[in-house]
Amino acid sequence: AELIEKLEEVVMIWTKQIRQVLVESEQIRREADDVGPSAELEHWKSRMSSFNSLLDEIKSSRVKKIISILQAARSKTLKQWKELDGSITIAANEAKDNVRYLYTLDKFFGPLANGSPVMMEHIPSLIHTVCMIYCTSPYYNTSEHMTSLFLKITNQMINTCKTYLCEG
Repeated sequence: AELIEKLEEVVMIWTKQIRQVLVESEQIRREADDVGPSAELEHWKSRMSSFNSLLDEIKSSRVKKIISILQAARSKTLKQWKELDGSITIAANEAKDNVRYLYTLDKFFGPLANGSPVMMEHIPSLIHTVCMIYCTSPYYNTSEHMTSLFLKITNQMINTCKTYLCEG
């Protein structure tokens, strides 16, 4: 009983830490007003890395042993643990999926950032790709994500034009 109590304390600490990671990941991001679309990809790559590391830890043999001991003891702490495990899995899948879709835009980021106002030739393909992401992504097809992405694309176009005008 004493061992079970100590293991439950450990799981409760993990639960609190995982909740904190989830809460922080859902907070509104503070970004500069002129940040470009590559920042969106970097954000999701970072998030994917964090959640994958967390998943790796959750699936480690040490954690699995503790969870199986608590399962055998029919611990009440496991209900919360299972919910958090599911939430982490969903968050990791979302990040992985968003990175995969945003990588399809990566080929446009260079011409958008380093070009001249002639970058217009890339815009139809870029918009078509964004439309495909919206139509096919199970996670990224929200108005919040699309608004953020279009804002960053627009920021990049404005920055490129400003740079071109200041150099000319």
